[in-house]
Amino acid sequence: MASPHYTWLLFDADGTLFDYEQAEATALQSTFAQFGVPFPPGALDVYHLINGQMWQALEQGQITQAALATRRFELLFETLGQPMPPEFSPAYLEQLGRCAVLMDGAEAVLKALYPQHRIAVLTNGISAVQRSRLARSTIHGYIHELIISEEVGVAKPDAAFFDLAFERLGQPSKADVLMIGDSLSSDMRGASRYGLDTCWFNPARLPRPEDITLTYEIATLGELTTLLGVAS
Repeated sequence: MASPHYTWLLFDADGTLFDYEQAEATALQSTFAQFGVPFPPGALDVYHLINGQMWQALEQGQITQAALATRRFELLFETLGQPMPPEFSPAYLEQLGRCAVLMDGAEAVLKALYPQHRIAVLTNGISAVQRSRLARSTIHGYIHELIISEEVGVAKPDAAFFDLAFERLGQPSKADVLMIGDSLSSDMRGASRYGLDTCWFNPARLPRPEDITLTYEIATLGELTTLLGVAS
């Protein structure tokens, strides 16, 4: 069977190209240290849970990105029983923007795909953080477009986000576009409902959901080169 050809490859950022869990841990510990606040055992797990809930609320239109940036730390410090230092949120975002650690294989696969495809990053992340991380990374030269929810005013999985993205991409045929991401709720559901082929990046090898149409599934980013018929 011939390999599928797509003009545009749309990648999610966090958890797909960037190692968000490592960046999150590094930035949080660094920000606690910056303010001289004790970082108790379990604080990272508590924050991870709160932050995940906040981003789900954003996807569902229940909170704005500006409110999310502060509210997650208010909840964290309430849970820890500590006063929140002023300016903690912007300090954390600055630290996070310095963390440009990539997922395994990200640079190699983009380098291999770049000559034959146009590549865009579609992210619900915070603009200053995402632009800083991409600029510091070794993959910035392979990215043709960076589309950030905070800048366009709507987040994945909303169809309006994809409408705005397609305007930026020059209105390609949906048949010529593939969405690659780790998030079932924002990347896969949003792209599938929009009529795009999808590639679920599933390194944990979780069970496939029954309520979302997935075109492809990969456990490593390197599998994309085989899937798309590109020499790695």
